[in-house]
Amino acid sequence: MAPISIKRILISESVDPCCKKILQENGIQVTEKQNMSKDDLIAEIKDYDGLVVRSATKVTADVINEAGNLQIIGRAGTGVDNVDVDAATKKGIIVMNTPSGNTISAAELTCTLLMSLSRHVPQAAMSMKAGNWDRKKFMGAEMYGKILGIVGLGRIGKEVATRMQSFGMKTIGYDPITPPEVTATWGVEQMSLEQLWPQCDYITVHTPLMPSTAGLLNNTSFAKCKKGVKVVNCARGGIIDEDALLRALESGQCGGAGLDVFVEEPPKNRALVNHPNVISCPHLGASTKEAQARCGQDIALQIVDMVMGKGLVGAVNAQVLASTFSPGSHQWIKLGEAIGAVLKSCTTSKQPFSQVQITTQGDCLKGSSGYMTSAVMVGLLTDVSKSFPNLVNSLTLAKESGIMVTRNHSEGLTQGACEVEVSVNGSSYRATGSVQGDSLVLLELNHSVFRQPVSLTGNLLFLKAAASPQLLPSVTGLLATAGVEIESFSAPAARSGDQWYCVGLSSLLGDLGALKPSVKEAAQLSV
Repeated sequence: MAPISIKRILISESVDPCCKKILQENGIQVTEKQNMSKDDLIAEIKDYDGLVVRSATKVTADVINEAGNLQIIGRAGTGVDNVDVDAATKKGIIVMNTPSGNTISAAELTCTLLMSLSRHVPQAAMSMKAGNWDRKKFMGAEMYGKILGIVGLGRIGKEVATRMQSFGMKTIGYDPITPPEVTATWGVEQMSLEQLWPQCDYITVHTPLMPSTAGLLNNTSFAKCKKGVKVVNCARGGIIDEDALLRALESGQCGGAGLDVFVEEPPKNRALVNHPNVISCPHLGASTKEAQARCGQDIALQIVDMVMGKGLVGAVNAQVLASTFSPGSHQWIKLGEAIGAVLKSCTTSKQPFSQVQITTQGDCLKGSSGYMTSAVMVGLLTDVSKSFPNLVNSLTLAKESGIMVTRNHSEGLTQGACEVEVSVNGSSYRATGSVQGDSLVLLELNHSVFRQPVSLTGNLLFLKAAASPQLLPSVTGLLATAGVEIESFSAPAARSGDQWYCVGLSSLLGDLGALKPSVKEAAQLSV
């Protein structure tokens, strides 16, 4: 992938100083502004290529739509629920987080809350400060031999399991993505939520907040748990239904809760915070010096590596870009865009597209169909879509336009190639291209195979006409009348029937209508 130009970055929250230092050392201008309102951010964001935030800044669709130059939103932390990822994707903006920066800190706080719930440590400490000595009131329970249910077995869930196993706890869990055979190597037995709820003495959640996880622990699931189960949430507010939790605490179905996160932060409804069996913190999961330094360093290095074309790590909405940093991928991306542009020019009067099929061919393109598909759609949608298509948003824009996109790959061929077929208003158009050395070439257009590959560079005129010795002289005369010189001429291998030809021009023709007496279809573009 071509290096992305990031010249100015706004840091809108307190991020470790190493972040600014690393960015500046790599030639990026950095501005730091804290406690910005939404209106302030909307006014400021127009001047920046990049934005770095933590969890407090709300990067809404309104902010994103005002960001004319923004190419990257970097979240110095794990969750990105404060960023409208869909709006960013549609705008072609990369959203990046630091997936491992606060893993240890969040896991350690989870373990702290689990142990504090078991032994009532905060309540006992406050009682002592009030001058009391009440040993019986704070009778606790050992964690040894108890069952811990971990919902969400990613990086943090794994670290929690490892630590709590050292206390002699049995760890069970649920995760729809991580395979059971993998978690088994950590000592975590996976099962369904229906199987998990009744077994647990303690439950901790470590999932992102999304429609499928909102209210995961609710009235129904609490009713299936052991009476007195204790729960911890150091992930995101809303994964545990707060009203259901309060009812479970008051009934005794839940014996205690450790909460670092809330639906509303800071919470205006203090019922949970004030409950005697709740231990609460003001969202401290990543609030360690080590985690903040790690997250600040990670987001800066990830941005620099992306700008330098070294690689892409932590992209939330642009995973397709991760493979575009391999050697030679840039030329293939340019080829995909060029083929898309050729087909768009050939179908300008017939659009919109209904279907697009992209087939990559050859061992050298194995694993590249993702970015090649995105690249082709960039070429097809440029100047067609109201938005500006790029590799991040082209498939989203295609879907919104009602275009069905499919992709295939054929292995075993020595030379790599990309074949694209579009369906538009009942007609089908096809083009096949390849990369030869450093050159992008077109091998075939609408079943016309060129004798010599067409170099996809400069001003190109594509003509559909009956094979005839008079075609070239006729077209030459018409172009000369228009003051346009022919720089190259590519003919198809077939010598009969309607065929497609390509003419290299000194400049684009002002009116393609002048060619009508000699050709059946004509299209032109600059590559």
